[in-house]
Amino acid sequence: MGAIPGKKGLLEISVMNTTSKWRTGVVAVLAAGVFNLGLTSVAPAGIVGTSAIVSTARDSDLASIRTQLDRADVRAQMQKMGVDAASVDQRLATLSDSELHDMATQMQNAPAGGDVLVLIGAVFVVLIILEVVGVIDIFKRAR
Repeated sequence: MGAIPGKKGLLEISVMNTTSKWRTGVVAVLAAGVFNLGLTSVAPAGIVGTSAIVSTARDSDLASIRTQLDRADVRAQMQKMGVDAASVDQRLATLSDSELHDMATQMQNAPAGGDVLVLIGAVFVVLIILEVVGVIDIFKRAR
């Protein structure tokens, strides 16, 4: 069985199809790579200093504290107590980073009306002590 001149064999066609598919895949990957070279953006790389991180934390703590202090009811209470807002800002500026962070955390975690149960307990203990000592006579004794 000889090959017909001018006609390609089945094996030869199969090899050409595989080579053509291989070539198409490689060209597609290379084209995508070349296209992506134009789209890449450069990110600035550099060492971030500790002062940049600390100043960001300090700024956020200061903002948190000032938000609480700028409320109208807090301002009214400060004025009632004779505290000047400018002196508060000066004192905040002199706090260390850890003191400022502790203060911001405490202000965020503080209950809105104070700890009412502690206040009631303290009043009750004072009344008991005054009753035992004989200063007041709240609990009438049955005689």
